[in-house]
Amino acid sequence: MATPTTGKYDQYLNKKFSFKTSLTLFLVIALVVWSFLYTGFNFSDLMVGIPQIGSFFGQMVPPDWSYLSTITKPMLDTIRMAIVGTFLGSIVSIPVALLCASNIVKTKWITIPSRFILNIVRTIPDLLLAAVFVAVFGIGQIPGVLALFILTICVIAKLFYESLETIDPGPMEAMTAVGANKIKWIMFGVVPQTMSTFLSYVLFAFEINIRASAVLGLVGAGGIGLFYDSTLGLFQYPKTAMIILFTLVIVVIIDYVSSKVRERLA
Repeated sequence: MATPTTGKYDQYLNKKFSFKTSLTLFLVIALVVWSFLYTGFNFSDLMVGIPQIGSFFGQMVPPDWSYLSTITKPMLDTIRMAIVGTFLGSIVSIPVALLCASNIVKTKWITIPSRFILNIVRTIPDLLLAAVFVAVFGIGQIPGVLALFILTICVIAKLFYESLETIDPGPMEAMTAVGANKIKWIMFGVVPQTMSTFLSYVLFAFEINIRASAVLGLVGAGGIGLFYDSTLGLFQYPKTAMIILFTLVIVVIIDYVSSKVRERLA
């Protein structure tokens, strides 16, 4: 049976919860309105631009099917860039994730700076990375591979160290009790619990890299993106449409295969 004191306490909690909800809703609405005002977004301009979008896509029809033979090799270059960047980045992401995981490396002066550096690198867009590497190494596939390499480290290391912090500590505590060193502790206590998760993250990063590598060429980083830039710049829209369709087919195939593999790893 509820006492008068309990009833007053419930009323206080309800009022407090209602106040927090109202304040949160007000802040969200204020943020949305402020964003609309300062970006200059309005639906009238959008309605004016929609017919122009239709006209633009209308110039892409029909696609230039003869252009397929020209872009086959650049598309293969794009896929190879994604494979190399994902492979190298996934290897380097393992020690980075281990350094960031607080239950693996229990020294805060190592884990905190590692996470801070990882977060800093994650804020750099992949196109900016590619542009920097193009300025250093010149136009070609090397800048694209390096940009995807860093992108892969950022994606996998972030996801993987968060996954590492949720593993069962029991096996590691048992190995510590019998005097196992750090390497054996990781190999037999951590790896068996995280291998399938790590491989799933690698496939996920590969999907991201396929999409990213398709546009890195816009800044001169090799691959099919160079042809996006040239055909759009020369107003050869049927050729651009062919590139888009070809990229779509490749991405859909890779996404399907990757999803099937991840289902088996789950």
